[in-house]
Amino acid sequence: MGTVTPDVEIRLFKSVLRLRRAEESLAALYSEQEMRTPTHFGVGQEAVASGVCEALLPDDVVYSHHRCHNHYLAKGGSVAGLAAELYGRETGCANGRGGSVHLTAVDKGFVVSSAILGQTIAVATGSALAFQMDRSSRVAVTFFGEATCEEGVFYESMNYAALRKLPVLFVCENNLYSTESPLSTRQPTGTELCERARAFKVTAEKVDGNDTIAVFEAATRAVESIRAGNGPVFLECMTYRWREHVGPGFDHELGRTYRTKAELDKWIEHCPVKLAGERLQSRGIASEAQIARWTEEVESEIRVAVLTAKQAPWPEAQNLFDNIY
Repeated sequence: MGTVTPDVEIRLFKSVLRLRRAEESLAALYSEQEMRTPTHFGVGQEAVASGVCEALLPDDVVYSHHRCHNHYLAKGGSVAGLAAELYGRETGCANGRGGSVHLTAVDKGFVVSSAILGQTIAVATGSALAFQMDRSSRVAVTFFGEATCEEGVFYESMNYAALRKLPVLFVCENNLYSTESPLSTRQPTGTELCERARAFKVTAEKVDGNDTIAVFEAATRAVESIRAGNGPVFLECMTYRWREHVGPGFDHELGRTYRTKAELDKWIEHCPVKLAGERLQSRGIASEAQIARWTEEVESEIRVAVLTAKQAPWPEAQNLFDNIY
């Protein structure tokens, strides 16, 4: 942690706090049935998005997958744009047409997210090719779950990126489950995803995906190497989603048995927000009162965002086919 300044630690904490409170607030409101979009909440996985995006420059680009709220917010997307999108309103970041899984904030470098498994890996690789052809120092980042490493497009994209030494960062959020299927039913015993990446001569590193500092430092090393022209990097971030695959609930409360409450509780003890806050206090960077004040600021932002979203207009029917090609 010697290379991480107090200012960076504070920004990282504020980021994971904002991501957590935004999603928890929206999850609590989901039962009102005013959000008519399936939602994939990333509660518990905030440190990956915050740590990686803190290591990027404003003109670097990010692509995401179906569990995309964290990445959108960490790259600078607004809570107001997210809330309005989930409510299907015109002021949503995708004008109310994308729902939970198709977010965008191009002006912030968050290009798009997609529900199609692995799709944005290929697109991010394409952006990296464009950056290289333009002789730009920009980096493309693609976030995806570990189940995407079972898709052909992952290997095709990684092979091409390695061959051309493209400026792309592959960020795997390994939360141990694909919907309700654990790793043991999908990958041979002893599988190491980093070894698969290294088979393509790609630099790979496995990190604690719930530790914002660990993720930030790994992402910083990766981005520096990529900008130096050394080709793509693969980061495997070990983390865990707290809520159900689709929806705001908890699996154990809904009678699902593919994982236990005890397993969840173990990961909750390793909460990214809790760990980041405790680190700030133990190092004397922030007091409990300061953290309480930052929390209230975030809560206020979310309250205003939700109220504004609910009062925003619906998309006009005559514009239904806009941006369809």
